[in-house]
Amino acid sequence: MADPHSHLQTGPPPAQTPLLNSNQNHSQQQQQQQQQQQQNHQNQAPQTDLDRTLQKLETFLWFMGFNQSSALSFVLSWSAFVLIGVLLPIVILELSNCPGCEKSQIKNFELAIVASQAGLAAISLVCMSHNLRKYGIRRFLFVDRYSGHMVRFHYQYIQQIKDSLRLLIFWSLPCFILKTAREVIRILYVHHESWWLSTAILFALILSWTYLSTISLSASILFHIICNLQLIHFDDYAKLLERESDVLVLIEEHIRLRYHLSKISHRFRIYLLLEFLVVTASQVVTLFQTTGYSGIITFINGGDFAVSSMVQVVGIILCLHAATKISHRAQNIASLASRWHALATCHSAESSQLRVSNSAGNLEASSPLNSVYMNYSESDLESLDYVAMPTNTQLASYMSSYHRRQAFVTYLQMNPGGITIFGWTVDRALINTIFFIELTLVTFVLGKTIVIASK
Repeated sequence: MADPHSHLQTGPPPAQTPLLNSNQNHSQQQQQQQQQQQQNHQNQAPQTDLDRTLQKLETFLWFMGFNQSSALSFVLSWSAFVLIGVLLPIVILELSNCPGCEKSQIKNFELAIVASQAGLAAISLVCMSHNLRKYGIRRFLFVDRYSGHMVRFHYQYIQQIKDSLRLLIFWSLPCFILKTAREVIRILYVHHESWWLSTAILFALILSWTYLSTISLSASILFHIICNLQLIHFDDYAKLLERESDVLVLIEEHIRLRYHLSKISHRFRIYLLLEFLVVTASQVVTLFQTTGYSGIITFINGGDFAVSSMVQVVGIILCLHAATKISHRAQNIASLASRWHALATCHSAESSQLRVSNSAGNLEASSPLNSVYMNYSESDLESLDYVAMPTNTQLASYMSSYHRRQAFVTYLQMNPGGITIFGWTVDRALINTIFFIELTLVTFVLGKTIVIASK
């Protein structure tokens, strides 16, 4: 006997599938239309000071090779990196005929320095160009015209970007002067066939070093800019606690801030981790070569170690300072919310006691706390115009407001936020851990080189 439901198993697919596909296509079309409308608005809207500042920043990043949005720019960027940053110093160091170079180990020292600088610059170029190509300058910096927050922070965005670029110049200039002085002294010490050749070698080495150092420091400055732009929003959130009493609004705003921090952590975690590893490995190699060298370390054969180490340490300091600053600011929000909750609870409790005492016969209008209560009233049910004896509705409103604030404080304590690297929050505790790891490596290297040399 045939199964009456067998046609359901062998028949065509359900009729809802075309409807689902059409709904998905319709939603995709709507998203594409919204993106096109946003692009049209950006093209039609007049340029502001922030737009011009971002264009200048984007031009600088393009000049340094971070903008790799097309195949041509990708090829040009990496061709310049390989030619200027890698091949040029290696060829000069290998082909320079100078007496005594092998004995003083200038060539061996400088090849290790070029390798560490090129590795750090390559990591910076790969990570930053990937994010810029994927998100664009506005989404990368979380500066969006249509987010509803750009207009209020317009001037602060511009000022923060300019301050960070000044910081780049402030740290790059002393390193550049020290590198130039070292190369001039080296040229005077190591005589070549002609002064023209010496001058060409001088400019080539300075050009290569400046190119690599600027790339690595620019990546650190970009991370510094993004973290400091988020500090503006956290400062504004602290002010929001003073003027906003709706807990839902505060939670929604904090969720948005934590979402931005999680996106920043996700985009930069590989860069930060690789930068720490490369700098640590470079410093360990530097210690091995300098402490294990049996000769005398002078400014001629070891001066580049000081210059390259300065650039690497400055980049690490910029990243750690920006990350710890935003992490501590995010963690401090819980403290501010606890104080806000305590003040609101105390004022509500004092006002409730005042109403009870007034019902016993005290003069309500003569109390000086009435003005305080009126300023910090949680709802209209707690107004002094009501009867003196608190009703069940008033008590329920007071307890409901208290529990909402307590839940908000508990939420902040359990979700502090901050910049993280695969789950580790970048704060003072992590910096202390990094310090002791580096100190352990230093003592290990010194023990392996100085002790062996003394034997």
